[in-house]
Amino acid sequence: MTFSIVARSADGDTWGVAVASKFLAVGSAVPAAVAGVGAVATQADANVAYKGLALSHLDEGATAPVALQRLLEEDDGRAHRQVGIVDLDGTAATHTGAECIPWAGGATGEGYAIQGNCLAGSEVVEAMEAAWLAGDPESTLQDRLLAALAAGDAAGGDRRGRQSAAMLVVREAAGYGGLDDVAVDLRVDDHPAPIDELARLLDLHDLYLTASTEKERVAVDDTLRAELETFAAAGGHRDFHTWVGTENYEMRVAPDLAWIDRRVLAIVRGDG
Repeated sequence: MTFSIVARSADGDTWGVAVASKFLAVGSAVPAAVAGVGAVATQADANVAYKGLALSHLDEGATAPVALQRLLEEDDGRAHRQVGIVDLDGTAATHTGAECIPWAGGATGEGYAIQGNCLAGSEVVEAMEAAWLAGDPESTLQDRLLAALAAGDAAGGDRRGRQSAAMLVVREAAGYGGLDDVAVDLRVDDHPAPIDELARLLDLHDLYLTASTEKERVAVDDTLRAELETFAAAGGHRDFHTWVGTENYEMRVAPDLAWIDRRVLAIVRGDG
């Protein structure tokens, strides 16, 4: 009673899952991923143990099809399960049990597995696949996952309606401060338009929790430094870095104030 996409980025360094459902907090049950290992979605009558088991099989060197085969062989409830897996190399596998609520099915290709059950029809999976294939390989994985999820929703999505959505994306050292591998971990647990809300959160995530790229950085000279410190003092802050910490912009301002992100500078100047 859910639709999802599991995928690896074109450059082979990022894995992720995006999912939506008429189900409370779908992100708590469906997605799992480990950087340098792969990603999995477990749904329908979800066997949440599949997440750890699948990733363990992948970590031991199993391909996605082999990992899926092992999961199903060990599960008497496999006829009620739906699973998608993408491994280290981008090989994908999907399974839809015979007892999943129709319409139910999936599609795979190099680097992606798409699956859904209790859907409006096959057009949901078809729309997701078309959106994925039409995506720019140079775009971030999270943007491509969101586009696929939105396309499935526009094609009818879960035929019972909308309630929750989630996204999990992993890449080595992509987490906060570069100290873990979680690039994106967002959940919309209960909302009338969960995919729209997920898109809004993803935009905020980009601002607050994604490090600036070289192209987004403005070098801070003495004149700009003085402007920034004057701005902070006017707001009652000890210095500009205090303001940065208060506003949670640490990922977008250099620790030594050698550069500042263009978006943050626009906010400082009242243009953001």
